[in-house]
Amino acid sequence: MHSNNKDELSLRWDNVPKRDDDIMTYYKEHAAASELTKPKYIEYSFYEVFQRFVDIIVSLVGLVVSLPIIAIFGILIKLDTPGPAFYIQKRVGKGGKAFNIYKLRSMVVNAEKNGARWADKNDDRVTRIGRFIRKTRIDELPQFLNVLKGDMSLIGPRPERPEFTLEFNKEIPGFIERLQVKPGITGWAQVNGGYDISPKEKLKLDMYYIENRGIKLDIVILLKTIGVLFTGNGAR
Repeated sequence: MHSNNKDELSLRWDNVPKRDDDIMTYYKEHAAASELTKPKYIEYSFYEVFQRFVDIIVSLVGLVVSLPIIAIFGILIKLDTPGPAFYIQKRVGKGGKAFNIYKLRSMVVNAEKNGARWADKNDDRVTRIGRFIRKTRIDELPQFLNVLKGDMSLIGPRPERPEFTLEFNKEIPGFIERLQVKPGITGWAQVNGGYDISPKEKLKLDMYYIENRGIKLDIVILLKTIGVLFTGNGAR
């Protein structure tokens, strides 16, 4: 995760659930999941089915089209710095379910050997190739596999790490409400500030999406995502 406001939150790493089932239990105990955030049953069911159908089709096509790009940058990453081409990290999905997210590695190996920290502008842990693939979001392309597996959707709140999700919910009550829906590769918060906004601002934008999600809003987000890819806005 990235943030430009490390002083806003005083992170504490104690008393944080360590197992995946602990995180799911924490979500069930703390999330309100208000019915007001859900459309009517029939509309909700149609949208869920339609969204999953689109996710499968687009992720399959996306994987096929992006495989050459992933392969090329995978080789460049290996040539640029020692270490694996891919980076796998635990994230939290819908209902507090943990999953492994896939990314092209954009930082040096052992970037968090001194503890978890967010990426800053001009972060010295980001490699030369990493800076480019983060700006263009190429590092996110392997997440089409997460979408195909059902861990993520194309559109939704960005998935956070378990410890950050729990700690943010202590500091920002309601942050865990983001787990009502599947996380996405892109989302309303991503196209309206991305990693340049604070967790509190991210929650507000993500809740707007959850409360208003539908085909029309998804189309708007996809169109705005294209603009972000060309400008690199909100990248770190």
